[in-house]
Amino acid sequence: MGLYQRLQPLLFKVDPEKIHHFSQQALKAFRALPFSDDVLLRFCSYADESLAQEVCGMRFYNPIGLAAGFDKDAHNVKALSALGFGYLELGTITKIPQSGNPKPRLFRHENEQSLQNAMGFNNLGSVALAKTLEPLTPFAIPLGVNIGKNKEITGDDALLNYQNALEDVLGVGDYYTFNLSSPNTPNLRDLQNEKFVESLFKMARKKTKKPLFLKIAPDMEADVALSVCHKAIDHGASGIIATNTTTDTSLIANPKQGGISGAALREKSKELFAVLGKELHNKTALISVGGIFDAHDAYERIRLGASLLQVYTGLVYAGPSLCQNLNRELAALLKNDGFGNIAEAVGADFR
Repeated sequence: MGLYQRLQPLLFKVDPEKIHHFSQQALKAFRALPFSDDVLLRFCSYADESLAQEVCGMRFYNPIGLAAGFDKDAHNVKALSALGFGYLELGTITKIPQSGNPKPRLFRHENEQSLQNAMGFNNLGSVALAKTLEPLTPFAIPLGVNIGKNKEITGDDALLNYQNALEDVLGVGDYYTFNLSSPNTPNLRDLQNEKFVESLFKMARKKTKKPLFLKIAPDMEADVALSVCHKAIDHGASGIIATNTTTDTSLIANPKQGGISGAALREKSKELFAVLGKELHNKTALISVGGIFDAHDAYERIRLGASLLQVYTGLVYAGPSLCQNLNRELAALLKNDGFGNIAEAVGADFR
């Protein structure tokens, strides 16, 4: 049992949102110590050429990324990159700063190794994020910016709201993700329709040549999800991120409010991803997120069509050694199946 697992019972006695902020500050403070990067590299990172690949013109040293929501305002980019991630997705940010939903709004479900959040896009806004990232650009690993809609903006004004936020961060992100799938902003998921997605990506493609992604919900019917994804790809999307959190409270014994992530989401997310992967893995870049805790989960998604993966809740439960463990074991799984590089394994289940 590692140090993190020994400390976990104590850490989990603290309010989840408070411990989240504490852990970020502790990581930042630790990295300021002499030789801290050497320590983090030893215990949190793993490098293997078989894990390196190019996706959408970006170079990834490994496929494990940090999902949006962990570092909303990009305050811990250097510290988080030292944990062995191949890339980071920052945000979700909105054009106008907002405080999010009332607290408490983040809940643990320890028996299910899951989280439930009703955060509501609390962030300092797109201008603040751009100012924070500007001194770090270009960064050592790809940085994505996840963009959402302000709570008070109506559906009629949503496109302009997304556009204004995108314009603020055009100089600092390596790629951009449009979040239409959070369950914590009223009526946001109504925008997961072909008409809005077409307008959104037509607008965005006029603004930038950088990679653009659509992040979808796991609660969509598979045929609807496919039609929306096709529409996004046809009008400029570089790829799809599947999936966001779920509103299916049947997955949790004692549900609270907000979207559910973690192990409880694993099968639901994988089921929809498999449908998308079969149809789209050779047509666009796919990023899988939702219930990825170990290398078996990761490798399964890769074989279903994922070029890249994202984690969040797994990091909370497994601790800072998660990336090292995932990457080391992934490299072994690739080798065992005769793949020289991860790109060869993408979509292998459909060949």
